[in-house]
Amino acid sequence: MTGFGQDTWWLLAAKAVAVFAFLVLTVLIAILAERKLLGRMQLRWGPNRVGPRGYLQSLADGIKLALKEAILPAGIDRAVFLLAPIISTVPAITAFAFIPFGPQVSVFGHRTMLQLTDLPVAVLFILALSSIGVYGIVLAGWASGSTYPLLGGVRSTAQVISYEVAMGLSFATVFLYAGTMSTSQIVAAQDRVWFVFLLLPSFLVYLVSMVGETNRAPFDLPEAEGELVAGFHTEYSSLKFAMFYLAEYINMTTVSALAATLFFGGWHAPWPLNMWAGANSGWWPVLWFTAKVWTFLFVYFWLRATLPRLRYDQFMALGWKCLIPVSLLWVMVAAVIRTLRNDGYQHWTAVLVIASVVVAFGLLLYLRRPLSGLETREVERKQRQPLHEIAEAEPRFPTPPLPGEVTAGAIKEDARGT
Repeated sequence: MTGFGQDTWWLLAAKAVAVFAFLVLTVLIAILAERKLLGRMQLRWGPNRVGPRGYLQSLADGIKLALKEAILPAGIDRAVFLLAPIISTVPAITAFAFIPFGPQVSVFGHRTMLQLTDLPVAVLFILALSSIGVYGIVLAGWASGSTYPLLGGVRSTAQVISYEVAMGLSFATVFLYAGTMSTSQIVAAQDRVWFVFLLLPSFLVYLVSMVGETNRAPFDLPEAEGELVAGFHTEYSSLKFAMFYLAEYINMTTVSALAATLFFGGWHAPWPLNMWAGANSGWWPVLWFTAKVWTFLFVYFWLRATLPRLRYDQFMALGWKCLIPVSLLWVMVAAVIRTLRNDGYQHWTAVLVIASVVVAFGLLLYLRRPLSGLETREVERKQRQPLHEIAEAEPRFPTPPLPGEVTAGAIKEDARGT
């Protein structure tokens, strides 16, 4: 933390511009890479017309959105309607200021950290900024003066509340073993062993939560086209729609960078590259960090091409009935092992790794049912039952009988009484 706050003004400005340029370029490349990967995974061509092999498609889409007519529907709250995209975009960009790209380097003779700034509670600040960003979605749905955007905004509120609890609990074990909430110091604490090996259940919970937090498939329910037209941004066009689009991909980049920072050693080189003495010095760590971020972005694209959208009740049950209880259990286990370490127990690392694998395996078994389609196939099997079997079965959602209707339960009660 002592290396921050001592840079000259032009160096701070240069780092801020570099972070913004990194985010914008990442978004442009990510949109193109996602469309091309989805095309290959679905046995079709992706963008291949604009520029060599379609590489300028993202730039063309940005220019097209900028030149489109800005439509303001009747009946909107004009001030809030125009402010909502800004509320979503600015916190998404600001959160990346606390992400470390690398160690201290020399820039024109000045020693500086490859990080814009840091705080003793930097991770909590990033979590708070992500919470502020959802206000843009909620206000966009409310200010549109339309039913479907409003439903999308309400969905996003419930979604963020559900999955930020699980995400915060996954952070708790990292804070417990790093002894700090500063992003730079968390990276420094992983110079030997990455936390993904010690805290695997926390990483799995965070992996699911970060997809739900960014409203991405299969958890893109605030903008589900099947039932909400386009969700919270139905009434938006031109640059205002582009800002929502930009905020979504920047949020994806931010949570991917946070995953690399908290669980994969941040800018530290992976094995066996870390055996090279210069792998974690100079500008090389920027390359390792960028590769880790793009690995998580690829996971986003892969999930979108692979998994269908979950029903809303399945999605909420996954957060409240699975991720949060497992996170609470794992925090208790990790805290007990940490206490044993402080008391001088010699084999705490082995115990932590074994407990981590056991809890992670149980979580994967639990996640297998909702994400593999077993529940859907079970419902379809029940729907194919003969009518007389369905009539004899107990109703899944009991309703009061109609006047004069005799239910199977009443018949059974009469049989017991006689």
